[in-house]
Amino acid sequence: MENKQQSHDEKDRPMSFIALVIWTGMFGGIFWSLIGYVGYVFNFTEIRPNIILEPWAIGSWKYGWLGTVISIIAIGFFSTGAAFAYYLMLRKFKTVFIGMGFGIALFACVFIVLNPIFPSMAPFLELKRDTIITSVCLYILYGVFVGYTISYEENEIQIKKWKETKPATTLTGNEGE
Repeated sequence: MENKQQSHDEKDRPMSFIALVIWTGMFGGIFWSLIGYVGYVFNFTEIRPNIILEPWAIGSWKYGWLGTVISIIAIGFFSTGAAFAYYLMLRKFKTVFIGMGFGIALFACVFIVLNPIFPSMAPFLELKRDTIITSVCLYILYGVFVGYTISYEENEIQIKKWKETKPATTLTGNEGE
């Protein structure tokens, strides 16, 4: 009987905030890199997720289906780090524009700062307009997804804390008479 109650209590316990950040980063990275791959397949961008393997992996396997799957999962892991960065620096902000700015900052970091470590990526000013527009939009959507999820949860935690510390009032409805 006690084991049933204990397992029932564990199922009802909400996920910790750090676990939420990890899952948000992982899901966001995997989902939006899959959308980026679809964009590559339909020629909206000339950059595929496999580009992340170029500095570290040797062989042509990284350009096949296995390389694509491993790349998308690797982007999910890197995305977890980006979600932690958002958690540490920006979680208190409640506006969607902060998430958009976060996505644009990530775009600038990858396409301008880290560009030299990706041999098959052309320099930023030589990229096609379609590639830049598609990539910026994907990074903005990723930033909004991660930012809104983390900021929303932070706001819910603050509201819960405020309700717990708020003094209890007992109103009977006759106070004004």
